[in-house]
Amino acid sequence: MLGLKSADFEESDMSNTTTVRQNAINWFEIPCADLDRATTFYETLLGEKMRRENIGVPMSLFPVDESGTGGTLVKRAFHKPGATGPMVYLNCDGDLDAVLARVPRAGGLVLMPKTEVPGGYGHFACLRDTEGNHIGLHSH
Repeated sequence: MLGLKSADFEESDMSNTTTVRQNAINWFEIPCADLDRATTFYETLLGEKMRRENIGVPMSLFPVDESGTGGTLVKRAFHKPGATGPMVYLNCDGDLDAVLARVPRAGGLVLMPKTEVPGGYGHFACLRDTEGNHIGLHSH
């Protein structure tokens, strides 16, 4: 999101080579207390259907192509939703205004309106979902 490149990172004292990964995130999970409610919220918010799975734990997967970073809504006993966890930014593909307009209808609350990211890196906003999580939205 911030447009950092490998040249922006100095070599670590721990090795003679610097590894810059293609993606900082490989997978994300957003905890929920009520999977049906959370799934309906994000389907309404993003305007896309999520795929339900149960691989020992019930989850709803966010739509993503094969090369993208995937993630899911998940209901786990040890993973509780709340406002103090990590901030995940969902991609709005240039449609941030329309997504923000759907937040109240979906049952969420906009916490930070559309805000420009300095340096030409798009815009972001923050919301509280139906489970109490604080989630970011980003669009180029």
